[in-house]
Amino acid sequence: MTNQEALSKVPEVTLIFWIVKILATTLGETGGDAVSMSMDLGYLVSTGIFAVIFAIAVTAQVSAKKFHVFLYWLTIIATTTVGTTLADCATRSLGIGYAGGTAILFTLLIASLLIWYRTLGTIAVSSISSRQSEIFYWVTIMFSQTLGTALGDWTADTAGLGYVGGAMVFSAMLVAIAAAYYWTTISRTALFWAAFILTRPLGAVVGDFLDKPLSKGGLELSRYSASIALLVVIVACILLIPQKAAKQAH
Repeated sequence: MTNQEALSKVPEVTLIFWIVKILATTLGETGGDAVSMSMDLGYLVSTGIFAVIFAIAVTAQVSAKKFHVFLYWLTIIATTTVGTTLADCATRSLGIGYAGGTAILFTLLIASLLIWYRTLGTIAVSSISSRQSEIFYWVTIMFSQTLGTALGDWTADTAGLGYVGGAMVFSAMLVAIAAAYYWTTISRTALFWAAFILTRPLGAVVGDFLDKPLSKGGLELSRYSASIALLVVIVACILLIPQKAAKQAH
């Protein structure tokens, strides 16, 4: 085993990775809404709560000496919950709007990837074997998770596609990326990040579909029960299908 493999603390990108990622982003939406809306704490207070959880999780993840699958996915869930409330706070409470929020967050995301690439020469998953690369990785994920909430809401609400329509659009885009992975020579790293980014708005619209009122096109399920159910499925997936640390570029 090489030193890079030994230090890798992110999972291999397999089918189960994508399944858990979509479940985690959906949980981020229902969990974030449960705290900000169902508990009526508001977007700002909820963002503060989730930001603390995110900071603790990332610190533990970066400080860890090896790959811990539950710690990794806990950190992913932390990024998506704080991303949900932060995006809602910016687009709704601050009045930036979905289009403005999406544009700002997309710019920050691209800037993060470019700075990461210019600094270390690669943004491949297999390169995440140092503290510096891991920090870039989590900053980029944080931006992508926040962007996904704004983009999902924009697609479902402003664009008028609804939650089901939005889910179909993002699912089709992910299928197109999968097809490109198997039948083209497009950079695997570029395809990975494109898919990683798109799973977040997919999770956002699916989460909204589960808990939004029937009058708005949702199923009006309890945010608490939906979040618990998603968490149980995530844990089951992790326990039943073991995940290993990444060993090659994706």
